Amino acid sequence: MATSNEKKFILWFNEIGIEDIPLVGGKNASLGEMYQKLVEKGIKVPNGFAITSYAYRYFLRYAGIEEEIKKVLKDLDTHNMENLARRGREVRDIIVHAEFPPDLTHAIYGAYDKLAKQFGQGGQDNLDVAIRSSATAEDLPDASFAGQQDTFLNIRGKRAVLDACRRCFASLFTNRAISYRHDKGFGQFEVSLSIAVQKMVRSDSAYSGVMFSIDTETGFKDAVFITAAYGLGENVVQGVVNPDEYYVFKPALRMGKKAVIGRKAGDRDIKMVYSLQDDARVRNVPVTYQERHRYVLDDDEILKLAEWACLIEEHYSKAAGYFKPMDIEWAKDGDGVSAGTGELFVVQARPETIHSQRDVNTYENYHLLEKGEAIVTGTAVGTKIGQGSAKVIHATSDMQSFKPGEVLVTSMTDPDWEPIMKVASGIVTNKGGRTCHAAIVSRELGIPCVIGTGNADEIIKTGDNITVACSEGETGSDSFGY
Repeated sequence: MATSNEKKFILWFNEIGIEDIPLVGGKNASLGEMYQKLVEKGIKVPNGFAITSYAYRYFLRYAGIEEEIKKVLKDLDTHNMENLARRGREVRDIIVHAEFPPDLTHAIYGAYDKLAKQFGQGGQDNLDVAIRSSATAEDLPDASFAGQQDTFLNIRGKRAVLDACRRCFASLFTNRAISYRHDKGFGQFEVSLSIAVQKMVRSDSAYSGVMFSIDTETGFKDAVFITAAYGLGENVVQGVVNPDEYYVFKPALRMGKKAVIGRKAGDRDIKMVYSLQDDARVRNVPVTYQERHRYVLDDDEILKLAEWACLIEEHYSKAAGYFKPMDIEWAKDGDGVSAGTGELFVVQARPETIHSQRDVNTYENYHLLEKGEAIVTGTAVGTKIGQGSAKVIHATSDMQSFKPGEVLVTSMTDPDWEPIMKVASGIVTNKGGRTCHAAIVSRELGIPCVIGTGNADEIIKTGDNITVACSEGETGSDSFGY
C-alpha cells in the first residue's frame, strides 16, 4: 500500500489495486485491479475514480458528528425492528444534513470534470455516472455484505454527484447495514466507506446481468453461470425480473469449442432505463413483445462473458494463492448506434462467499419424509428443507410483524429485508433468479429459499403451515403442512 495515498481524497482506478481495500474498500480495489491488469487481456472496464475512506473519515471529523452518531446507536437492538429503524433513520439524517468540507467538495468536482473530459464531455457538466458504495469490510471471503449500502445510477452534473455522495455516505447506516455489521461482529465504526464514481455503461439501451465463475448451487468448478436481462442491471440484482440463465462448460471453452451447455429463457416483463423526469434518474418500462420472445444473449456474447469470467477467476486465484471463484456484474454499452459503443463491459467483481468457504469434508443431505401436494414451485436455492407458519409481507414497513421461525413470503427482497431474512425458517418469492439478492443472502445464511414462483403471495396466506423444500434438484416447492 502506497503511504503517499493514505491521505488523498481521490484515487483513480489506475492508481489502486486489490491490496488497497483499507483505502478504497473492496469494490473500488477490485475495479482498480481489473482496470490496471485485466484491460490489457481484453476485458473492458469503465474508467472512474474512488472517493477514499480517508475522505469519509475526514468528512465525519470536519462535521463533528461522530459522537452524535455514537450516542444515537447506544443500546442498539438489531432484533427490534422499530428500534433499528428509528436509530438508523436518525443517523442517516445526521449525515445527510451535516456540513460538507469545502476542500473535499472541490476535489470531487475536479475529478468529475476530469472524467468528463476523458469521455469528450469536458465543460458540459452532464456526464452520466454511477455512484456506488465500497465499504472497507466489503467482499470479505466469508461475508458478502451484498447491497448493504446504496447505489445511484445515471447521476449527471457536479451538484447531483455531490448530493449522491452525501447520501452514499449516509447509506453506511441503512438499517440493513447496521444489522449486518452487528451480526458479523463488526463495530459500527470499524467499517469506513469509500465511493466509486464510474462512467455509466448504457445497458439501459441494451442488457446486463450477473455471472459466477462456478455453479451457484452445487459449487461445480467447471461451469460458468450467467444471467441476463434487458436494461440496467439493478433489476437482476434486486430480483425484480426473472433473468435468462446460461451455463458454459469451462474445459470445452478452453479448447475453443462452442461450450454453451444450457440456456433457459427468463420472464423479463420490464426493464430499467434512463428517466428524463426531474425527480427520477431511472424508471421501469415494459419490454417489447420481440424482446420477451427471444434470448437476451447470442452465443458469441455468452462465450465472451464466460472467457472473461475465467480470466478474472484465474487472475484473482493466482493473486490469492488459492482457488478463488468470483461473482461478476456485466453490462452491454448500448447498441453502438443510438447509444453507447455496443461493447460488453465488466462493472464489478467480488469473491464468491458461499462455496469458497464450504467444508469439503462435510456432506449434508436433506430428505422429505413425507410429500404433500406442491402449492407453488420455483427455483430452489440451496439444498435444505424449512418449515413454519407463513408470513406474507408486501412492504418493508410491515417487517416489525415478522416473528423468528416464520416463513417469509413476498414478491421479492432487497437488502432492506435482511434483518428478518436472517431469522426466517424459509423464504419464498414471486420473482428473482439465482443471482438476485434473495438467493445470495439465503445461501449465505443457509436458509432454504424458493424464488421465481410467480404468485406465491396470492396462494399462500399468513398463518398457513408450510414446508419449503429445496432438496430435490433445481425445482423447489412449497406445500401445506409439516
